[in-house]
Amino acid sequence: MRGQRNPQLTMLAFIELEERVPTVHPLRTIKRLADEALAELSPTFDRMYAENGRPSIPPERLLKASLLIALYSLRSERAFCEELEYNLLFRWFLDMDPLEPSFDATVFTKNRERLLKHEVGQQLFDEVVGRAHARGLLSDEHFTVDGTLIEAAASLKSFKSKDGDPPTDGDPGNPSVDFHGEKRSNKTHQSTTDPEARLYKKGKGKEAKLCFMGHALMENCHGLLIDFQVTQATGTAERDMVLKLLDEAKERRFHPRTLGGDKGYDTRDCVDDMRDRRVTPHVAQNTSRRRSAIDGRTTRHPGYAVSQRIRKRVEEIFGWMKTVGGFRRTRYRGLDRIGLAGYLVGTAYNLVRLSRLAARQRAIPAAA
Repeated sequence: MRGQRNPQLTMLAFIELEERVPTVHPLRTIKRLADEALAELSPTFDRMYAENGRPSIPPERLLKASLLIALYSLRSERAFCEELEYNLLFRWFLDMDPLEPSFDATVFTKNRERLLKHEVGQQLFDEVVGRAHARGLLSDEHFTVDGTLIEAAASLKSFKSKDGDPPTDGDPGNPSVDFHGEKRSNKTHQSTTDPEARLYKKGKGKEAKLCFMGHALMENCHGLLIDFQVTQATGTAERDMVLKLLDEAKERRFHPRTLGGDKGYDTRDCVDDMRDRRVTPHVAQNTSRRRSAIDGRTTRHPGYAVSQRIRKRVEEIFGWMKTVGGFRRTRYRGLDRIGLAGYLVGTAYNLVRLSRLAARQRAIPAAA
């Protein structure tokens, strides 16, 4: 029998959001883990706001909204606020009433300085990592490091000489700039849109872009992200960040014993710095017209081959962050804001990984 549509809409309806979300929906695990981590940050949120005055949008709601933007590949914060008007799943995730109006996109902008000042993005990231560590889901000794390029929110037209502007056709909105015959470098030129962005190319024959560099530290057990930091793009930025990532991992009570990496980390200074910290460098050997800093004393052990096989998982992190998380090209300007966005996208990635582990194991074990 053919069904017929009812043109008369219901005037009154009772909606229970908890019942509308399937019990096996992956957002249920992500929401539970995010709420547990945000509950630990409540004292920090109290210090962020004054005791008197008009109540603000809860900071927990803003942070969870940032996670949804990364999880569902939304193009902007304004697009998220528009979708929040009618998306019941988003309202359930943010603990909002169905009749409650959506907030304005400028709330993100006005509260971003507060989040940066109190390092809330990093604290939320560390809370999620710490809870995974307490549940025994992280490798405590074996890690992988790698770097990736993040395109800046600036065009090559904004990369102008520090001494003066290049000649244009007079169009102030979208000028045509002729760079032919002009030698441009980071020493003589600077972006007027984002002065902290640097002109960089990935290799020979590749195009140069204004970009930043992201550095990831991954544990080798389940491929979870332990740390993610953003720096200016330079030829030695990846190797320069190794010591900082290792030191901060020890501050989080990890005990690094091996560190995997690609050929870019196979330099004498980088390898010696790892060994000074009693970390075995499991980096790939670079023997292209040179002698590798890694010899048979390291490569003969079975663990070296295991690290070389597992270190490729770090590309899955970069792939997820750049495609699903929308972090291939940043929407923000300045290292601080991009670093905050990197921690939030990294947190979203870890929550996705943990939800998959929960689906595989039926339930995440309770914390010790």
